[in-house]
Amino acid sequence: MKKPLILLISGFSVIILLSLTLRPVPSLPENELTIANGIVSNIYEGGENDIVFKLRESNDMFYINRGLEQGLNIDDLKKRLLGNQITVKYPEYWSLLSNGTSHHISKVEYKGEVVFSELKH
Repeated sequence: MKKPLILLISGFSVIILLSLTLRPVPSLPENELTIANGIVSNIYEGGENDIVFKLRESNDMFYINRGLEQGLNIDDLKKRLLGNQITVKYPEYWSLLSNGTSHHISKVEYKGEVVFSELKH
């Protein structure tokens, strides 16, 4: 009797763990996004064709998911943005895969111009 109960509880635990780990990035309206401003110190490829931005004075990393597949070019972004102040907008959410210092970018702005946006208008 104990063995089926333990298997049932273990199965539910795995399902809950997977749902917390594999949940998608929330798609929020722009007015609900968190804003980070900073000077770009590095831009590089990370993960699966992601474009990663590192801002001075911050331990956080910001990434455009599959940015290279969306037509963005790292060399062009470096020429334009390295050493310059940008605004990054991203959703705050929790996941077991996230350590709290890596943020999915929804929008990047430079001098009031949209460099990247996945927001639906």
